[in-house]
Amino acid sequence: MSAIDEKVIRRVVMSAIVGATIEWYDFFLYGVVAGIVFNKLYFPGSDPVVSTLLAYTTFAVGFVTRPLGGVIFGHFGDRIGRKSMLIITLMIMGISTLLIGLLPTYAQIGVAAPLLLLLLRVAQGIGLGGEWGGAVLMAYEYAPKGKRGFYASLPQIGLAVGLCMASGVVALLSSLLTDAQFLAWGWRIAFLLSGVMVVVGMYIRLRVQETPEFSALKARNAESRIPFMDMLRRYPGNILKGMGARYIDGVFFNVFAVFSINYLTSTLKISRTDSLLGVMAAAVVMCFAIPYFGRMSDRHGRPKVYMWGSIITALSAFPGFWLMTHSGGNVLLIWLAIVVPFGILYAAVYAPEAALFCDLFDAKVRYTGISFVYQFSGIFASGITPIIATALLKSGGGDPWLICWYVVFAGAVSAVCAWWIGRSPEPDEIGLAAPSLQAGRGGR
Repeated sequence: MSAIDEKVIRRVVMSAIVGATIEWYDFFLYGVVAGIVFNKLYFPGSDPVVSTLLAYTTFAVGFVTRPLGGVIFGHFGDRIGRKSMLIITLMIMGISTLLIGLLPTYAQIGVAAPLLLLLLRVAQGIGLGGEWGGAVLMAYEYAPKGKRGFYASLPQIGLAVGLCMASGVVALLSSLLTDAQFLAWGWRIAFLLSGVMVVVGMYIRLRVQETPEFSALKARNAESRIPFMDMLRRYPGNILKGMGARYIDGVFFNVFAVFSINYLTSTLKISRTDSLLGVMAAAVVMCFAIPYFGRMSDRHGRPKVYMWGSIITALSAFPGFWLMTHSGGNVLLIWLAIVVPFGILYAAVYAPEAALFCDLFDAKVRYTGISFVYQFSGIFASGITPIIATALLKSGGGDPWLICWYVVFAGAVSAVCAWWIGRSPEPDEIGLAAPSLQAGRGGR
């Protein structure tokens, strides 16, 4: 590969990372704040558990609407191009997050407040539904085949950086302000910062060209007329495999990055700042672990790395929560309980995931395919996980072991699906019209 090609790829990857960082910052900032602010300001009630569940329900709505965004932007991304869709999704996420930061509370405008919050959360979900697929596709389709696992893993760093920024900004504001100031106006600063970041991200993203693979497809007028229907017809088995493999990713992330903050602050009485700093530290470590496991997936095969990553990651929930529960309030032990499972082991799943899903579909329906698999599975894998975890914690009398068993169940499902993917041929290896793909056996 020439030096010019390497320079182009670096620009594409940087664009994908920056855009993904902004999108994930916006999306997970809501998750971080939901259990500590929105339950008080937008869903007030006499029972704090019910208020928290209502706040997490609006969090889940973002995941329910993500498949809609995935289908819409996947359709036009496979018909018109990847780049133009990424510009639109960035604007949707940025504007909706900015408006959340300006939204009056329940005490100010009554029931309209939670309804408007729900509407803006829907917009966030639609925007992110189209963002993830386009970002990883830009890196995947620009990269040489032998390095696709590595390059497609790099936009995944955007999740870690975005989460780190979301947790870090909230932690900083929590440490600088009193609880009263933070609830009154401090949390809004974190949402308003999104507007500044969108301007930077838009500048970078406008300088990137369309991927060579889609440009060649466009030049031959070979685009699929209705990508979603084409995907359903030719890749039904791959859709099921991908959604099953995604299960541990969504469950584990939301248990450790979203639910754990509420668990630490409400059950173990750890300060909000210390809890957020633990998640932020894990996110920093993950930035280095993701490229490592992405490169490993190129050497040893994405299905194999993903399968073992699912098993080990799921089992780590037990020592992680045991250490939190028996930490005696020691902050370093609590951070260790989050950093090792979430910052290191989870990367073995999240890093190869992008290329693993891209491998399931050909270029004609790839944007639609990976967006649908990732976002639709997110409803049950991610969106309802904080609700399930909250309910399981109550059923367990405040002990987290039922939650850990739920994580193990998710890991087992994902490991089996990854093994299934590994036993199937890739679409490019057997041709687009092969009977085995039509029967749903294709895709690695």
